[in-house]
Amino acid sequence: MRKNGQAGISGQGIFSDMSNPTGKTKQDYETRMNRVLEHIQGHLDEPLALDELAAVACFSPYHFHRIFSGMIGESVKSYIRRLRLERAAFALMHGTAPVTEIAFDAGFETHESFTRAFSSMFGVSPLGFRKAHQVSLQEKHITYWKEITMEAKVVELKETEVYFVRHVGPYMECETAWNALCSWAGPKGLFTPGMRALALCHDDPEVTPADKIRYDACIESSVNVEPESPVGKKTIHGGRHAMAIHKGPYIQLCETYAQLCGQWLPQQGHEIAAKASIEVYVNDPNETAPEDLITEIYIPLK
Repeated sequence: MRKNGQAGISGQGIFSDMSNPTGKTKQDYETRMNRVLEHIQGHLDEPLALDELAAVACFSPYHFHRIFSGMIGESVKSYIRRLRLERAAFALMHGTAPVTEIAFDAGFETHESFTRAFSSMFGVSPLGFRKAHQVSLQEKHITYWKEITMEAKVVELKETEVYFVRHVGPYMECETAWNALCSWAGPKGLFTPGMRALALCHDDPEVTPADKIRYDACIESSVNVEPESPVGKKTIHGGRHAMAIHKGPYIQLCETYAQLCGQWLPQQGHEIAAKASIEVYVNDPNETAPEDLITEIYIPLK
């Protein structure tokens, strides 16, 4: 649970700025749109036709694109293209696949069309982007590689069902999502002894604009209740992950991420999968000094 560099609870979730005189209608729209966003994220390799997405949300295809644009702030086409290009940027930064292969994976039919779209979004060609980040990683290697020894390991995670509230914006402003989630979960009796507080961090701040970063504040609980907007329920899929423990303020999490992704993983010969990382918050920031906070970081692996 992050809050201004620390864990926290607060928030209205992804659609906090929506106004609707009918609360029930607003909640229904939010639930249906969250279902579409989850579907898009899980099917980026597929065509994702407008009619298909409208059916997932149970909206009329005729009006769906207007509803989506009004709620998300981007057209359906722009939103999907941005996520695919950001995933491509991630692959260029952390992988070795040829640019042409990355272009096809991003849904572009030609290298040229991919280069134009990528350059328009990031201000540099895909090859230039890769070279710039390779130089950056080499500089970090020269500076830190022999000085820092990180303890990490590869683990197999099981599927986990969670209740969540999505925050869109800078990671360190996610307290509003925690507030909304905990305000809902407390009266429902979800704060059981076995409950875990965790988060899905979908985007890399070096790639995704700060106002579009996606963060899901989550709790895992053995209590089964029906979620109410802005709270949703979903399954976090398991698989192989690299795990490291961060001790200290949440504002310094980026340093542990950099060491894990830029040093330990390359040294061990692992490649990162283009999926959300997971943060598990081991202790309560309201009862723990910032320097004693413990966070488990899980990076998905190919």
